[in-house]
Parts: sequence; structure tokens; C-alpha cells
Amino acid sequence: MIKKFSISCLFLVTSFRIVAQIYDPVSWSFSYEKKSTNQFELIFIATIENNSHIYSMDIPAGGPIPTTFRFDTVSGYTLDGKPFEVTNPEEIFDEAFGFKIKTFSHHAEFRQRISANSPIVSVTGAVNFMACNNATCLPPRDVEFSIKIGDGKDEATLKPSISNISAPVQKGGMLKFFILSLLAGFAGVLTPCVFPMIPMTVAFFSQGAENRRKAVFKALIFGLSIVLIYSSLGVIVSLTSAGAGFANALSTHWIPNVIFFILFVAFAASFFGAFEIILPNSWVSGADSRVDKGGILASFFLGLTTVIVSFSCTGPIIGVLLVQAATGEILRPTIGMLGFGIAFALPFTIFALFPSVMRRLPKSGGWLNSIKVVLGFIMLAFSMKFLSTIDSVYSLRIISRDIFLAVWIVIFSLMGLYLMGKIKFSHDNDLPFIGTFRFFLIIAVFSFVVYLIPGLFGAPLKGLSALLPEQGTSKFNIRLITENKSISSQVINPNSGNILCSNPIYGEIFDMPLGLKGYFDYRQGIDCAKEQGKPVLLDFKGHACANCKLMEAKVWSDPEILERLRDNFVIVSLYVDDRTQLPENEWVTSSINGKLLKTIGRVNEDLEISKYKTNSLPLYVISDYSGNPINSPMPTNLNVTEYKKWLNEGIASFKKKL
Repeated sequence: MIKKFSISCLFLVTSFRIVAQIYDPVSWSFSYEKKSTNQFELIFIATIENNSHIYSMDIPAGGPIPTTFRFDTVSGYTLDGKPFEVTNPEEIFDEAFGFKIKTFSHHAEFRQRISANSPIVSVTGAVNFMACNNATCLPPRDVEFSIKIGDGKDEATLKPSISNISAPVQKGGMLKFFILSLLAGFAGVLTPCVFPMIPMTVAFFSQGAENRRKAVFKALIFGLSIVLIYSSLGVIVSLTSAGAGFANALSTHWIPNVIFFILFVAFAASFFGAFEIILPNSWVSGADSRVDKGGILASFFLGLTTVIVSFSCTGPIIGVLLVQAATGEILRPTIGMLGFGIAFALPFTIFALFPSVMRRLPKSGGWLNSIKVVLGFIMLAFSMKFLSTIDSVYSLRIISRDIFLAVWIVIFSLMGLYLMGKIKFSHDNDLPFIGTFRFFLIIAVFSFVVYLIPGLFGAPLKGLSALLPEQGTSKFNIRLITENKSISSQVINPNSGNILCSNPIYGEIFDMPLGLKGYFDYRQGIDCAKEQGKPVLLDFKGHACANCKLMEAKVWSDPEILERLRDNFVIVSLYVDDRTQLPENEWVTSSINGKLLKTIGRVNEDLEISKYKTNSLPLYVISDYSGNPINSPMPTNLNVTEYKKWLNEGIASFKKKL
């Protein structure tokens, strides 16, 4: 099991006992600001207790629950765009999920622009968010709001906009993306439809070599033009795709993920030589004709011609880059295209400024096409990420970790064979010998393949955790299979070992960790425990609960803990954030607020609050057959010794009651 760490638990997690009250660290205030006659901005301000945080609207797929806003549809107003964040979130790498996650501490402000269609407007809806502190996480919660505009009362008490109070955004992610974009630009130069253009470009600037100052100026204009053209493309994407709502839909909805998968496969096929992605010939001829007219503008149009002609090779790279850039950060696509443009223009500009340096360039040949094909293999491998996202978000259970790794092993093995000359495409030259650089590249590729293979059998592959499906989807986990067989061989009677009384309800939806067996329905688990004469271990958890994963990875995986869980308890895992709709005859009226509870998560959350007076996650309760705690419930506690002691106390107390 991968050892995972959440932001709040990296160095600060310690044991504590539950206080008999509901953890509610976030309070909301709602107001508005008038921008013009009928234009307003709704203001949503979250005040967050110390050591607690909520999540940004922009959360990658497979992460915790993002903050979202729902607006009731009424005739008095229309929404202008989507909600946006005013306060800058803090971005920190979360090892529990394997990627950076944006959070807000102390204060968070969100806004929504609207146009009012009548003098008095009442905007209603709800904000959904997830709060966590140093040790616990709450299930997602809805807070309803009602903002009345136009009665003259609210404007006198409007709160001023307070922005940028929380910690500034860390720039590491943007810097890394800029560097990635630079590398992509250099890769674009080293393709067979770009690299041969360098001598032709230098020849153009050599025509004015007698006027060195003018030639240098034209070369600089040429380079800046390329940077400007690519940056303009990034600006367009920034203006049309900015917004966390867009980014969230882009990363989780099946439609964009299917589109991206098809695009990546198409890009790979193009690089393999199946077809070329080209722009209309009229664009090329139009730009090229203006080059012939000379002058300073000729440098700009030469840059434009270079961009257009090279698009058959750079188009797929740009497409991949822009897909990675569409994360809701306004500047990200612009920064990406700026980096790509700088790297792409740099070799052309340098050789235009210093023509003599060009003599040292390697000659065009099959090595250029090899770079193009290698990029095709990489694009094909990364296309699997989009299928994996669809599979995990919609619980399809098709793209398991094993299948994903098997596909990658095949793809990178084929890449290695291609580099060795064992595989050839129609436009490849013969490979008479293997050069030194290619030799080391072959070693690196096959080393990566060898690194992937143990992942088929349960190795965590921590370096790739952000790309791979969850380890629990693996079907070939040797350690768990061996442990299960060992436990099965020790079972002498139905009252020993991790034996179930009946097939678990919702077993087709949920899985138990670490090869354990248990239930996902409270009543079914209680009935089985009564039948077997064992205490019940209630595990209140969530799909997006980082601390839940942390407890399972660091505490439950301990051999002595795992042995006790298997032999001495009937485990009932109760997901409090699951949105699966229950049949109408299973709807429950809340004993807390009288609301009708229609989903698995809401029913389990109501149970946790009503019986145990808390809604923290995770929460472990050793109970009798009436659901009463035998000893004090246990929240997050990464101390294996203390958790083992707590289990032993529960077992001993239960036996005394028999």
C-alpha cells in the first residue's frame, strides 16, 4: 500500500479524543456589490477557523471535493459567466492524492456576476464545500443563501471586498509548466518538418549581410514575431477557457476526456506517419507572398510562414500543451505558449544572428523522424490518462491499474524496440548502427519498462501515483493474494477469520481496503456481528477523505492491526460523501433536521451525527449490537501502538459484556 500524506498531516498529526460536539469550522456571509445600473456582483465570504481549510473551486480529477455554487433558476436575473475566486488559494503538493491541491485558510472570497432584470431581485442557492483540519475532514456540506437586491437595505451594510488575505499562490507549479513548455518548444524544432527550415531561414537574413545592424534587427523581429504568434494563441485560450468551473468540468466530465483521448491518439498516429495535420495552403501562400516584398514586415511574415509550415509537426505538441494548460488559471495557457514560442524561435534567431554557427549543425536525416515517432509513443501513453479519469469518476471499473500498466509496458517496450531499429514505419530510414545517445536512450526506456512491471503485482510505483489508477483496482496484488490465502488456511470454523454472513449490500459499488471483508450497510453489518458474536467496527469514511487513505496506508496495513481487524471484528465501512441515490422505500427522515435523506452518504452522515455527536472523518467506533460505543471512538491517529491498544481495549470490553 502506498504511504500517503495529506497537507495537514505531513508533520503535525497527533492523537486526540473526540469532543462531544459538531465540528463546524467555517461560517459564511453573503452580500453584493453594485457595479452599474443593472450589473451586480454577488459576494460569498468564508471565515475559516485556525488550522482548518476548505478546497478551491479548481481541484484535479480524483482529488477532494471542490467548492461549488448552485443558483436557483428564477426570472429576475441572469448569470454572467461562472463563479470565480477573489482570494488567491494556497497550492501545496498533497501526497495523499499525488498532486498539488489548492486550499483556503482563514478567509476565502468568491464572486458571481449577474444582470438584474427587475428592480428587486432575490438570488437563492447553496454553496457546497468540504472542510478539514489537522486531523479530520467533514463530508461535503451545503449552506443555503438568499441575497436580496434592490430593497435599499443591503447596500448600506455591504462588506468591503477583502482579497488576497490567504497565503500567496506558490509559483512552483507555473514555473515547472513554463520549463515543460520550453522543452516542448525545443522538441518541436527537432522534428523533420521544422529542423530543415533553419538553413532556409538563415539564407533569407544573409541577403542583407552587408548591413549588419539591419540584418540583426530583422532577425530579432523574426524571433519576436514567432513568440508573439504563439503567445497570442495562449491568450485566446486563456480568455475563452478561464474559470474553475470550466477546469473542473474539463478534468472530470466524460465528454472532454473522450475528446482529449481521441485527439492524443490522432496526434500519435500523425507522428507515426498515418497522415499529416496541415493548415490550408492559402494561409501559407498568403504569408509567403508578403515575405517576398521585403522590408521589416517581411521578417514578421517569415515568422508567420515558419509557424504555419511547421504546424504539421508542432500542431500535436501545441495541442497536448494546451490541454495540460486548461486548468482554470487564467495565465497558464499564455505562459505555456510563451515558453513554447521562446524555445521554438531561439534556434532560428541565433542562427540568423550568427550564420557561421550553422556549420556545426548536424545534417537532417532519419534521427529527426525518430524524435517525431518517440513523441508519438509518449502521446499514445498519456492518452490512457483520460480513459482512466472517466473510469474512476464514473465507477466503470474497466481501466484497472493492471490494464493501465500493461498498456504502458507494451507502449514503452515498442518504443525501445523502435529505437533499436527492430520496428520501422513507412517513412523511416534504415538504421545501420546505434549511436551513443540512442544507446543510452534505449537503456533508459527499457529501465522504465522494468520499473513498471512490479506494479502489476502490487508495487506502489510512488513516482507515478499521480498518473496511475488507485492501487485498490489492481487484481494481481501478490501481497494481498498471499495474505488472503494465509488467512483462509487458518480458518477452522465460521466464527474465526474475516468471514461474511451474506453478500454485502452495495458490494458492487464499494471495496474494502487491504483485502479485508466487510459490509457497507449499517444494519447488515450489525446483524452479521450478532450472528458471529463479534463486536462491530464502524468505519465512517469518504471517497475524498485524505486522512482515511492515510489511516489505511499507515495504520491498518500494519500486520498486527490487520490481524486483529480480520479475526476479531465485523467491519462496516460507511461512506458519508457518496451520492448514490437510494430506492424511494429506503429514504430516511433525518432525526436532526427533519429533512428527507435520499442518498447513501446523507443517511450515513446523519447516523454519525445523531449517534456519535460528530461529523469528523475518519471516525472509528467499536460498538455493540445497538450501535453503542464500547470504548471511546477513535479519530485519525497515526500511532500504530495507540491504535492497537484501542482495538485491544474494545475487544476486552466486548468480552466482558458477554
